[in-house]
Amino acid sequence: MGHTSSSTCPQVILVGLDSAGKSTLLSKLLTGQNMETSPTVGFNVGTLDLDKNTSLTVWDVGGQKSMRPNWRFYLDHCKALVFVVDSSDPVRVPEAQKALKKVLSDERLRGVPLMVLANKKDLPNSLTIREISNQLDLPSYSDRLWEIQACSALRGLGLQQAFMSVAKLIKKS
Repeated sequence: MGHTSSSTCPQVILVGLDSAGKSTLLSKLLTGQNMETSPTVGFNVGTLDLDKNTSLTVWDVGGQKSMRPNWRFYLDHCKALVFVVDSSDPVRVPEAQKALKKVLSDERLRGVPLMVLANKKDLPNSLTIREISNQLDLPSYSDRLWEIQACSALRGLGLQQAFMSVAKLIKKS
């Protein structure tokens, strides 16, 4: 998919609960198209060229409850974690908070920057990024660089900016 080797292309792991929009987001970033997606079993991977000097290898890992224990197999060489939350589904935010806390507790993610994407912001009654930030307890992660951004994977809103921010977080860390 890409032309850069993994040594020059930082690895970014994209996780979150099932139906948060991870595969839609990756597809939109890589192809500019909306694709019909089904629950990811295993992973999708692609190289995202942000500009002529910046590329990221993005691993989209399945988010169903049965798949989450496998997230740990993707953490070696991870330079940034992107956690996607469905901001239109407030009922599942506590479950997302537990999943995020668990994955961040892995020793290999110590000091790895975090980008939280509040997806589906185009839907009515979606939570604000402040509400999501508080419910995910992001302010407690004072030992790591983190950002939260609103986006819409379906419409492509905020995606390019979010991954440019991910690249900047990686450079800072």
